[in-house]
Amino acid sequence: MEIPTEPDGRLTAFGNQLIEVHIWLREELTLLRENVDSYLDGRGERPRELRAHCLTFCSALSRHHTGEDNGVFPALAGHFPELRPVLQELERDHHVVTGILRSLEELLAGLETDPDPAEARRVRAELDGLAALLESHFVYEEKQLVAALNSLSAPSRDGSEPASPSAVADALSDPDIQADGSTGR
Repeated sequence: MEIPTEPDGRLTAFGNQLIEVHIWLREELTLLRENVDSYLDGRGERPRELRAHCLTFCSALSRHHTGEDNGVFPALAGHFPELRPVLQELERDHHVVTGILRSLEELLAGLETDPDPAEARRVRAELDGLAALLESHFVYEEKQLVAALNSLSAPSRDGSEPASPSAVADALSDPDIQADGSTGR
């Protein structure tokens, strides 16, 4: 991946890229919730397609959070020690989200074997809770981190700058998410 820089070597768009990924995840979650509603109305996807869509979303969200925990957050903590409490709070959110995703996967497995509308309503309720948590998490993360991400500088040619922009770029990018926010699917 080529790292976009300005003439002064400042990295561009890492904070903006984070926002773009969050927008895509919000859109996918909205679509998933609409698919559950369609299923409940009797006009939507079969449980197997609904489960596949949910698992794809859950996987993309998990990869995004893992990339942040293992790449972005350590890089930011190294450059902005004052952000460490924020980063720890965001990591705690990631653990809560992981638990919700596991619960969703279990509910969807039950829906596939026994397509009960009550089970689908439980899936919808879990998605609603996930949407509320993610919206709060994304807004907080964007307010706290975008400016710091956009201020990181690329390493100088002599290597004196300790930033690891490739780690940040790799962690923020997701191969399933194109520059325009689409999934290429």
